Amino acid sequence: MTSYPSPSARDDGARAGLLLAALLLVALNLRAPITSLPPVVDDVAASLGLTSAGAGLLTSVPVLCFALCTPLASVLVARAGPELSLGASMVGILAGTLLRSGGSVPAALAGSAVLGVAITIGNVAVPVVITRDFRRRAAAVTGAYSATMNLGSTFTTMLTVPLATAFGWQWALAGWGVLAVVAIAAWVPAGRRLAARGRAAAPRGEGGARVRPPSARAELDALDPKARSAVRRLVVLLSVAFAGQAFGYYAVTAWLPEILHDRLGMSAAGAGSAAAPFQLCAVAGSFLVPAAFSRGLSARAVAMLMAAMWISLPLGLLLAPGLWWLWVGLAGAAQGGNFTVIFTLVAQRSPGVAVARRSSAVVQTAGYGCAVLAPTVMGAVHEASHGWTVPLALVAGVLATMAAAMWVASARPAVDGA
Repeated sequence: MTSYPSPSARDDGARAGLLLAALLLVALNLRAPITSLPPVVDDVAASLGLTSAGAGLLTSVPVLCFALCTPLASVLVARAGPELSLGASMVGILAGTLLRSGGSVPAALAGSAVLGVAITIGNVAVPVVITRDFRRRAAAVTGAYSATMNLGSTFTTMLTVPLATAFGWQWALAGWGVLAVVAIAAWVPAGRRLAARGRAAAPRGEGGARVRPPSARAELDALDPKARSAVRRLVVLLSVAFAGQAFGYYAVTAWLPEILHDRLGMSAAGAGSAAAPFQLCAVAGSFLVPAAFSRGLSARAVAMLMAAMWISLPLGLLLAPGLWWLWVGLAGAAQGGNFTVIFTLVAQRSPGVAVARRSSAVVQTAGYGCAVLAPTVMGAVHEASHGWTVPLALVAGVLATMAAAMWVASARPAVDGA
């Protein structure tokens, strides 16, 4: 494994604390712009004269960008470095947030696309920073990263409607740009210091010229064939697992209020409130995973616990819907915790930073590709089956596939570097 740059040399003291704080402020922006729109989407559609399909496009464009633009984002992060890439991501999020609130259909669509591309860059760059600078604490930092994203989602979901009531939907959506401004103010100086330390620590060749960090191919070529095969196998398994995770998350996010309304007779407002813990409990799950790791639980034990809690939602709503509050809470914690498990494994079991970047990109491309399809597939199955039994069974099957992939992926590595 390459020694450039050394995680242990930088992951210490106050500097690491400041870097982590800046990184979490960045993470606060990586879901908040997406979840701020659905609470006021009807107001946006009425104001811009959009159909329901058009309004749905505004919410789906960013997720489509996650799937399509992740490979390009990986190339950008490799060439520009994660420091500059995250700065560009925050600037893009600010620009997309303001453009989306411009008051016209072209501005709304363009702003949604800019947001999607900018967030995609952040999605790829943050795991690189965690792998490189916090590898010894990857589980705890990944958990904090996941929890912060979910906190941002919760705040915007809860507060956008009151802000829109007071100031109108345009100002309500644009106002969340303040989160990006704060992140830029924190990340730019932290990123500059980080880049400067990286340049100073970079190995030098003949004549004092800095040697470029090894590519993903070079890191893999340095492994023996067995270890190289294990790394590639891990990426395939985690891609399957994250595809199941993302499909389940976006399917449940889109349809859970409707399911609770139809199966339990809740009012529309009551069903929306009842579904909220699915997002909020993810914060607890994100912290539960590193706590479990710190107490000596194996990755497989933690992964299987998260999978069981996740699957409890579709099975619980099928078999014991009266306990919906329990299933929603367990699955909410699990979806945040499972995200943490997956990307902790990427950080800890990649032989170097370049492989971690590429692995993260592959896993996210597969996952978000399935996420784009999830709400539509779930709705189509519901319409064809005239009920929620088959759609819930579908989600249970997808999550069972996720669990099987995680069972194999989370086994103790048999060789170094795997």
